[in-house]
Amino acid sequence: DTFSKRLSELPIRVEMLCRFTSPSRARKIKQDIAAGKVDIAIGTHMLLSDTVQFKDLGLLIIDEEQWFGVRHKEKLKSLRAEVDVLTMTATPIPRTLYFSISGLRDLSIIETPPKSRKPVFTQIVPWNMDLFRRAIYAELERNGQVFFIHNRVETIYGIAEVLRRAMPDVRFAVAHGQMRERELERIVYDFRRGEYDVLVCTAIIESGTDMPRVNTIIVDRADKFGLAQLYQLRGRVGRSDVQAYAYFVVPPYKSVSKNAKKRLAALLEYSDLGSGYNLALKDLEIRGAGNLLGKEQSGFVAAVGLDLYSKMLAEAVAELKGQKPPIFEPIPFSIDFDAFIPMDYVEDTEDRIYFYQRLFTADREEKVERIGAELSDRFGRMPEPVQNLINFLRARILATRAGFQSVSFRKRWIVLYFSPERLSLARLNEALADFSPPLDFALSPTPAIKLPRATSLERDFANLLRLLRRVLEKE
Repeated sequence: DTFSKRLSELPIRVEMLCRFTSPSRARKIKQDIAAGKVDIAIGTHMLLSDTVQFKDLGLLIIDEEQWFGVRHKEKLKSLRAEVDVLTMTATPIPRTLYFSISGLRDLSIIETPPKSRKPVFTQIVPWNMDLFRRAIYAELERNGQVFFIHNRVETIYGIAEVLRRAMPDVRFAVAHGQMRERELERIVYDFRRGEYDVLVCTAIIESGTDMPRVNTIIVDRADKFGLAQLYQLRGRVGRSDVQAYAYFVVPPYKSVSKNAKKRLAALLEYSDLGSGYNLALKDLEIRGAGNLLGKEQSGFVAAVGLDLYSKMLAEAVAELKGQKPPIFEPIPFSIDFDAFIPMDYVEDTEDRIYFYQRLFTADREEKVERIGAELSDRFGRMPEPVQNLINFLRARILATRAGFQSVSFRKRWIVLYFSPERLSLARLNEALADFSPPLDFALSPTPAIKLPRATSLERDFANLLRLLRRVLEKE
């Protein structure tokens, strides 16, 4: 509807394909797409089916790619080789952030909101029917509508009934993804037309929903949602010049997990318009200590490891640019500390990405040290997470060049794994015979040097870097 209205005075034909499009209408649209009679085709993953053939596709715009399944992503991958691609997201996922940091994708950030748009007023609240009643009636008094999010299909009708009893004069409707398509379409359409006041629904409305009259959202059990989901849900309201309100309902605060508390705090902190990218970076910090270099990663990164993932990305970037794959391949390095660039140290998002790119691609200790000196010169004394990041990268480069297989920071030891074929025991004994603190050598199941942890992380790095330099001197 939005595209059609804005392009109505131009000779451009806009069509839509989704599960709500009737079969006969869908067949006609597909025929016209194949004949080149449709200029802009907007739709769900239905556009990626084999039955849709474009005559001369020139631009592919993907909104929130993370919600597509594996099969559809494979189709998108094949399309990328042939056409220009623009991917849009309000909250980049870690994979997307890493793409930008590694140089695989160019990144542009839109931080300027539409004219007259206001930040959404956000509150974290306990379950409180009196509050819900006040919020809903206040919205209805200004001729608005309300989303009430309850993300469990098994109990959604019970919740709707509780709300109906508390507000018998309010018109409630229920919507969720397990409904029959025509029934779901009818309810959403009737709600949009104003037949209902409150839509009690699951998170199916978190993307692709544009209803300017809906300016209050209540999210039940907000502690169960991810940070990106909460941001997307909040973005369903406040889509006009009317002040919008978001209430995130949580159980007694002492029963909320530590990470959930961090997510909710971040949501309150980053309530300004256009703050999705900063929120995504914050999400990285919450997901695992160490931000981009954290102990915990999800999805593909967790499956193959961040270092192998970094190598694969670097090789892909080189291949796309027609260059030889980089020779320097950093070894896996498991850490148990924070190593990142805080937003309150380097406030500008593009600057942070710029420094991450340079640090991640540095293949010499001197390069990392120069970047660290530049950070100190431009932004002042480095906070502990940045100093950790610099030391981590220095150690990883030296450990890789010394011939170790991997390094792991553990509770009592820093363990350096090696292969006797690459690093002989004779060379290690010669280099480390009188090393202090005394080292422990383990020969099975995997040969390793165990360096005792010191009283501080700073001391740990000093010992580790000294050890690695001594091994390198005996090459």
